[in-house]
Amino acid sequence: MSSGEEFTHLTEDGVHMVEVGKKPEQIRKAVASGNIFLKESTISKIENSEIKKGNVLTTAQIAGIQAVKNTSQIIPLCHPLHITGIEIEFETNKDYINCIVSVNSKGQTGVEMEAITGCSVALLTIWDMVKAVEKDENGQYPDTNISNIEVLKKEKI
Repeated sequence: MSSGEEFTHLTEDGVHMVEVGKKPEQIRKAVASGNIFLKESTISKIENSEIKKGNVLTTAQIAGIQAVKNTSQIIPLCHPLHITGIEIEFETNKDYINCIVSVNSKGQTGVEMEAITGCSVALLTIWDMVKAVEKDENGQYPDTNISNIEVLKKEKI
């Protein structure tokens, strides 16, 4: 850190959350996305409702929504927020599924952490639901990976 810069969450008195109470309350939105790469046969099974654990994408939506709502309990020093809306969509491709999470809130701080947390957990839920068909003969996952989790957009409305 250069001279004159200070940590925002760490002081000589310990760790604290940044005070946002004086910031104006605004409508805020963040959009995040990420991918899970799977075998083509697994994608087909998801699309044809052939996964024994149940409806993969609906379950992943529910998990992602729960993760958004609980982000402040998962990530230290993250503010609890007034979430006003959550949308989770999936786009299936030949060998991967793209997850897009949009989060809206009314408050004094952004919702990008909530969006990327929701995206991450939705993708992890997909992995959990399909792991039986993704494993190879040695019990490993050579074709399965989660990548490209990123914030696409953050804005004040």
